[in-house]
Formats: sequence, C-alpha cells, structure tokens
Amino acid sequence: MAPRISPYALLLLTPLAVAALSGCSFLAKPERPAWRTQAENACLAAGRAQPTAYARIVEEIDGPGICGLTKPFKVTALQGGAVTFNATATLDCSMVAELDQWLADVVQPAAQARFGQNVARINSMGSFSCRGMNGQSGAPLSEHSFGNALDIGGFVLADGREISIVRDWTRGDEPTKDFLAEIHGGSCRHFTTVLSPGSNPFHYNHIHVDLAMHGRGGTRRICKPIPRDVAPPQGEPLIASHGPIDIDTDLPGPPPRAAFDIHASRGGGDGLAIAAPLPPPRPPARAFAPEPGARDPEITSSIPPRR
Repeated sequence: MAPRISPYALLLLTPLAVAALSGCSFLAKPERPAWRTQAENACLAAGRAQPTAYARIVEEIDGPGICGLTKPFKVTALQGGAVTFNATATLDCSMVAELDQWLADVVQPAAQARFGQNVARINSMGSFSCRGMNGQSGAPLSEHSFGNALDIGGFVLADGREISIVRDWTRGDEPTKDFLAEIHGGSCRHFTTVLSPGSNPFHYNHIHVDLAMHGRGGTRRICKPIPRDVAPPQGEPLIASHGPIDIDTDLPGPPPRAAFDIHASRGGGDGLAIAAPLPPPRPPARAFAPEPGARDPEITSSIPPRR
C-alpha cells in the first residue's frame, strides 16, 4: 500500500517546489539600477573628482537592498581643504565634483559679496542614508540612499560666525538672508533638485541638494521655492583655509522597504513640484530668494545634469 501524504505536508512543499521551478528568484538580492554605477565610473574616468587627503574612496557600500554606492567618497573637506564639513560626508563622485564647483561658483562669491570673507565650513545634516524620501516609512527611496544628496543646515564663515538656515532664513539680518537667498538660487543652476525652507514642511531647517534624474531624459529640474532676484553688494576677496575633521555621521537603523523593491524607480529627489519653464539665465552678480506667497515650481531644463 502506497504511503499516504498529509495535506499539511503538501501545503509546506508547494512553495518550495514553486521556488525551485522559478530559480528561487524571490530570494535573489535586488540590484541597484545599472545607470548609477555607470555614472560613478564615468565621473571617475573623467577625473571630475580626485581622491585627496580630504576625500577618500572607500570600499563599496552594498545594501541594505539596493541602497549603496560602488565607489563612495568619504569627504571631510572640499576646495583643497579650505572648506571643511562639520562631519564626514559619504557621497558619490558626481556629488563631490558638483559641490566643489558650487562652492567656487556660488557660495564663495556670495560670501565675499555679503561678508567680505569666505565660507570655511559647511554644517551638513546628512549625506548617505538608506531611507525613504523625507525619512518617511513606505516612501520611495531618497537620493540619500545612493550618496547622491546632501542636506545643508548652515555655514561657518572664516571669522567663526555661524549662519543657521533654520534661524537666519527668515530672521537673520538682511545681508545674511540675502546670502542664503543667493545660495538657494545658485544651487538650482548646479543641482537637479534643490529644496529649501518654504518648499515643504520637511525642509524647514535645511537646503537639500541632489543630482537625481528627473523625467525620461533626466533633463528636468526641481527648484523650490521660486527664486527671486536680489542685488548683492560688492566685497573684497579673502581666502580662508582650515584643516579637515574626522567625524562620521552615517545614520544607522533599519532600511526602508523600498530598498528591497527590485522595481525601484530611477530616483527623484525628495519632493514633488509643478511643471514650469526654466527662468532665463541671470548674471553671476545676481542672487535669488523665495518669493512670498508664490507657488513652488518644478523647473524644466534643456541642460542635462552633470554626473
């Protein structure tokens, strides 16, 4: 007489049989979109960011899930060590290169014009962190999950004066508010996503910048709130130099569910916005600030993001 198989045993065996037939695909580790690794490699091959004493390439960060970087930089300073971070930032090659150019093109000229001195430190509020947009559970992955974003909480000038975004964006003196306004507007020329106070409740205390790919061609940009012109005064040049520091603030904690979604999106910054045309180019001497009561647009650009 043939042995009798319990119905309960069949219930246990069925998922295993299905897994065997499907090649155990449900157990496979999800992979990061290939374009992210390609962008990192292309940036390094082009020499856009070079390893230095202040920006070291470390081992690959692989996970959790699709979070991580192939060749992450640990950055303690930019501009040849002249502008330090309050804590070590973990960033990809493109962000390192763009931040360095942004400092030269936007931040230091604005600081010279307003204060007659350079910025000596960036107070970061976060770089690489495997999490959802705006830190929300269940949200799509933030660009922070790939080291493709930086949250800026403020700056320190060469004379030690601290500029805080949460305090000075609306309550600072006029030169300080104009400086932050110019930083916001100038950032929109360098990054594909810029979210500052007034963009949404999550960004009341910092400026978020990233190089997300928006739209099918990766040519759309998000800049919130709407920039407006501010005429800066003239200043005398001053060069500041500070050494690096070595504190790491990579955030621990459980990864979001989106990190294990094999159909994860290409990435889209930390906010949504309304389509609007890119404003005409403005001369470098102009600055920008949020326009009271204005709607927050998504800026569409014909200029592809630099990666």
